[in-house]
Amino acid sequence: MNSKQSSGYLLPARVKAVSLILKCAVVLSAAVGVVMSAAAGRRAFMGGSRVFMYFTIQSNIAVALLSLIGGVLLAKSGAVGRRWLVLQLIGAVSITLTGTVFCLVLAPVLGKAAWSLPNVLTHVVVPLAAVADFLLVGAYGRVPKKSVFLTLLPPLAYAVYAGIGYAAGWEFSEGVHYPYFFLNWGSPAGAFGFTEGLPYMGCVWWIIAIFFFLLLVGFFYLFLIDRLGKRVRAQ
Repeated sequence: MNSKQSSGYLLPARVKAVSLILKCAVVLSAAVGVVMSAAAGRRAFMGGSRVFMYFTIQSNIAVALLSLIGGVLLAKSGAVGRRWLVLQLIGAVSITLTGTVFCLVLAPVLGKAAWSLPNVLTHVVVPLAAVADFLLVGAYGRVPKKSVFLTLLPPLAYAVYAGIGYAAGWEFSEGVHYPYFFLNWGSPAGAFGFTEGLPYMGCVWWIIAIFFFLLLVGFFYLFLIDRLGKRVRAQ
């Protein structure tokens, strides 16, 4: 059974060890993936100095920092803070969006070129390790359901950032003023339209769909840690 202290929720030694391993996997995979992406050159997909303009890289860096700081705190106290679990939920949902959009939306468009080592690290390995870590430690604590709505903040901030970039004429890649096709405000679909081909629907519809997806993922993750937590408390 898990116990609680003023600094947060105590983890059993074996759970702490696995969590630290997962956190290391997140930090190392994100670091290697980001560096390789930046070194790939501007002509590569999400490559060169512009790599930091993409949600993929920004979410990888954010989750890596959470894992690094969380790992240090966990190593010192053996506990996970209550507020820290909320931050982990936000990070887990954001990086799930990164992995899902890449695997289900972008990879089919890019074809075999999508599955390069940096892309696999930042879009597959990091999301899997970060989510697994959240589910593992989340089972030993409690996260308020209303926290799920906080998961909308990073994607919302990025949508605003990308919109400003489009209006200002920033180049996310050579001659392209948007980061992803579903944030191309100048597409035939525009903001509210629909097309037979890419992007299929306007940016506003994409953003709304993504927000619904984020809420579903967030509530699903809370459901999972609640079920796992019941098993832990029954031990």
